Amino acid sequence: MTILFLILGLLLLAFYIGKINLSIQFRKKVIELFAQSKNISHQKFHKSQIDSLPEPVKRYFKHILKEGQPFISYARIKHEGQFKADLKKDWMDIKGEQYASTEKPGFIWKGTTAMFIAQDMYIADKGRLIVSVLSLINIINAKGEQYNQGELLRWLGESVLYPTNFLPSDKLKWFPIDDKSAKLTFSYKGLSLFFKITFNEIGEITEMETNRYMDLKNLETWVIKVSDYKALNKLLIPTRFEVLWRLEKGDFSYAKFNITEIEYDIPVKF
Repeated sequence: MTILFLILGLLLLAFYIGKINLSIQFRKKVIELFAQSKNISHQKFHKSQIDSLPEPVKRYFKHILKEGQPFISYARIKHEGQFKADLKKDWMDIKGEQYASTEKPGFIWKGTTAMFIAQDMYIADKGRLIVSVLSLINIINAKGEQYNQGELLRWLGESVLYPTNFLPSDKLKWFPIDDKSAKLTFSYKGLSLFFKITFNEIGEITEMETNRYMDLKNLETWVIKVSDYKALNKLLIPTRFEVLWRLEKGDFSYAKFNITEIEYDIPVKF
């Protein structure tokens, strides 16, 4: 019995040491993310910047931004919701925190469930996914070209939470499709990305669709649905997200997040 208690104690100690180490490493990554990107809040939004954009895109910016709105440099976000580790598995509760930079594309996200802790990131122009169980063992540590593309796509799609990042630039362009949708393209570090973006009548983005690697070989249709716009920190942003794969068999949702907190231009961890 004494040996059993000793083993359990050592396992518990290892768990807490692993949890502390994971927290320290995550904090270091947040510091690295913010250190690489400049503050661009001196840049301001002016309506002349959107004069040549497609009509639904102009409607979006007129609805979301105010004249003189400073460009967002950094964002930090908290959410709750549900997540599927696999499309065939059940939903599980998840809580997340995320940090993003705009001048240099980058983000890091940590999602915590009862089963695992996941970290999605795009830092120093590299994408990566790490999944740990018991705060000790990395069961996934994935990187490479497919993750560079996928994580940069996530950062770009989530610009709806830091919307000055959607304004046109030398990297980002808008092209007309019809009165309810437009195509966004983004070129960066040899990657050419796109989203087909759908808007409602009042100017809110409702859906973003693109092609993303579902595995190491296959590109599939990837969709972000957003809704429930609210004014948070003087910006009108969506607070509900649903992320899904649009496959031949139908739509398969795997993430449903509700934004609970968002702050801008505070480049430190919560």
